[in-house]
Amino acid sequence: MTPLVQSVTGPLSFITVLADIACVILLFIVISPVKEQGTGKRIADWFGRHSIWLAFTVCAASLAGSIFYSGIAGFPPCELCWWQRIFLYPQAILLAIAYFTDDEHIHKYSIALSSFGFVIAVYNVWLQFGGSSIGPCPATGPSCALRYFLDFGYITLPTMSLTAFGLLLVIMLFRRHHKKNVIG
Repeated sequence: MTPLVQSVTGPLSFITVLADIACVILLFIVISPVKEQGTGKRIADWFGRHSIWLAFTVCAASLAGSIFYSGIAGFPPCELCWWQRIFLYPQAILLAIAYFTDDEHIHKYSIALSSFGFVIAVYNVWLQFGGSSIGPCPATGPSCALRYFLDFGYITLPTMSLTAFGLLLVIMLFRRHHKKNVIG
């Protein structure tokens, strides 16, 4: 890895670890009764009110990261990476539109797209850490099991993608909960 790629990968890997921790904590809050009272309610309300902006930030950062790694670092994306991008890139546009229009239904679209991306990212991580393929790899480019780097014992490009989709899902669950309570 070049010094530039290392200088970007280190902080992104650290941010991914923090995001993984945040994702687990936020998932606990959004699926438990804690969100109905005290600090849990304040957190749920804050995330619900700011969900579109937060999701757009996650999406835009992920989009920029994927372009950096393929365009600047020179890491060609595998076929599964392309599929993950298919479910990520449109969300940046949808979330930007939803931010300006306060679309009440954006959580439905984002949850659907992120769920597909999440499943593909899980499978890609599975392959990278030695899992068997469910079929022959159709990739004409790099193998889906190829790791360009490994930080903190588990951070790779697909785990970064998995984290992004996980965050998008959790944030949009807060949005769904918030809209249900505001609209009734």
